[in-house]
Amino acid sequence: MDYFVTGASGFIGKRLVRKLLARPGSTVYFLTRSNDPEKLAALYAFWDVDKSRAIPVVGDLKDPHLGVAKAEQKKLKGKIDHFFHLAALYDLGASAEEDEAVNIAGTRNTLALVEALGAGRFHHMSSIAAAGMFEGIFREDMFEEAENLEHPYFRTKHEAEGIVRKECKVPWRIYRPSSVVGDSRSGEMDKIDGPYYFFKVIQKLRRILPPWMPTVGLEGGRINIVPVDFVVDAMDHIAHLEGQDGKCFHLTDPHPHRVGDVLQIFARAAHAPDMGMRINAALLGFIPRGVKKSLMALTPVRRIRNALMKDLGLPDDVLDFINYPTRFDCRETERALSGTGIAVPPLEDYAWRLWDYWERHLDPDLFIDRTLKGQVKGKVVLVTGGSSGIGKAVARKLAEAGAVTVIVARDPEKLAETKREFEADGLQLIAYSADISDYAECDDFVRQVSEEYGGVDILVNNAGRSIRRAIENSFDRFHDFERCMQLNYFAAVRLAMGFLPGMIAKKKGHIINISSIGVLTNAPRFSAYVASKSALEAFSRCAASEFADRGIDFTSINMPLVRTPMIAPTKLYQNVPTLSPEEAADLVVEAIVHKPVRIATRLGIFGQVIHAFSPKVAQIIMNTSFRMFPDSSASAGKKEGEVPQTADQIAFSQLMRGIHF
Repeated sequence: MDYFVTGASGFIGKRLVRKLLARPGSTVYFLTRSNDPEKLAALYAFWDVDKSRAIPVVGDLKDPHLGVAKAEQKKLKGKIDHFFHLAALYDLGASAEEDEAVNIAGTRNTLALVEALGAGRFHHMSSIAAAGMFEGIFREDMFEEAENLEHPYFRTKHEAEGIVRKECKVPWRIYRPSSVVGDSRSGEMDKIDGPYYFFKVIQKLRRILPPWMPTVGLEGGRINIVPVDFVVDAMDHIAHLEGQDGKCFHLTDPHPHRVGDVLQIFARAAHAPDMGMRINAALLGFIPRGVKKSLMALTPVRRIRNALMKDLGLPDDVLDFINYPTRFDCRETERALSGTGIAVPPLEDYAWRLWDYWERHLDPDLFIDRTLKGQVKGKVVLVTGGSSGIGKAVARKLAEAGAVTVIVARDPEKLAETKREFEADGLQLIAYSADISDYAECDDFVRQVSEEYGGVDILVNNAGRSIRRAIENSFDRFHDFERCMQLNYFAAVRLAMGFLPGMIAKKKGHIINISSIGVLTNAPRFSAYVASKSALEAFSRCAASEFADRGIDFTSINMPLVRTPMIAPTKLYQNVPTLSPEEAADLVVEAIVHKPVRIATRLGIFGQVIHAFSPKVAQIIMNTSFRMFPDSSASAGKKEGEVPQTADQIAFSQLMRGIHF
């Protein structure tokens, strides 16, 4: 049996061709713009045949008779038993002109070729979009009843189907698949579409929240999803049945899920938090269209919406389909498939395969240079407090990635030692000795770097001072609060103010502030330290709002407890879980690469949520830790000795890993 297929290289098309070629003695002619052997090699490998059974026919959907040469038409005349027309434009974001050129004119050009070849039967791949936004149940024998066809894709798919119904001169069959996702057996998919648009949102939730924490999801209409293997198997079987001409078949799920259930299924497949509570998107329907249009005309509203949709990776019009109102009756299809075992598998059974394939092959982040080298090579990056601890570990990663790495610290001997270590490993390091908490030295340092290197591209405000002392032991130590504020806040802000003019001139820059998990959890005994870091975060938030349109990013890292010289005086910390400086440096690398507004651990975010929703409970938890872990001897002016931990202390420190006690 001989077949002709348009769209043979498409997601559904190449799988249908493989299915047709599995039939004994079959030959498939397929439309292609080029018969370049290199371009066709991948298709032949996928089909596991050579060009003796899968024969390319050069042409173009937009040309009369698909651009197939007269000699080729003559050779194929009377030879084609089944002509499958799958080529179409499936992009919801395409212009009306593009949709019309491919979906409408292309269908007419196809029918002209079908008639010229005298094909035995014509199979047209339509879509449930041909029903428009029909309110209610749309049957397979319905066509003229379609409603709300304003969207170009819906309108052109409807009109293309109408052309087949009215103008096709050979027996025809029409197939309307719903939203086609990857293979239910392998998860394989070739593009992001339909429910895949929400995968990035689910992934973001998984990264910031533990899987056991319930979240708020979205509810809407029913979304009809079918895997590509079902579509291909059903289409192949129905195409070869006798007595089915002039019919339309809905290749749809007879039991579709609501949008909220679909998101929940994929959230579970991704091991993301359950979307236990849901906001019904139908509520938006009560807002008159004119009011919504007026709101979107406001610049602030439009910018916020665009930024949010971009951040979530959602196309502009995806929300228009959340409340999709149409249900699809597929009794004719079920009758045709009866006894074959061909049926839509439950989404719950294969959702994990779709997620796994997307995350391994389609996640947009996979195609962006997210390496540190790609972000910093040749750029000037300044790390304060770079002679030890986190700063030194960050500087090493930057130098290894090819950045012009600049560090500043007070101790000349430590700076010299650090520089020697780097040079011994073949790394370049620029070291400045300055006390940035001294206004004059700070300003002089900014002037030097600006003159010698033209300012900085990235500023990492890492230098800091931490004091672990209860307030009741600090009544005569107001200078502790002044010292923390001087270095942790004023010095960091002064550096930012010094380098921001250069960033403004370049229209790009990134300021990273090393904050603390204590800002989120309101850690007792660290009132001086947490207050200074909170002030720095507040400055960053305000500055970010001012420079959002200047290409300058601000990131706050709520760093958990890190084993650095800063915590060495507190012997208690020798027995509690901490990050290594290298692990902390990885968080800074993440900030440089992804430029998020905030980086925090799940425990830190959880602490902030508890403080927001139940501050009294949060205070009780923190007070428990305050009483459980005493002030150090050093804070009382005594020599610190080894203090064995109690079972309660060990359990609490493990549970609250990374929090300052």
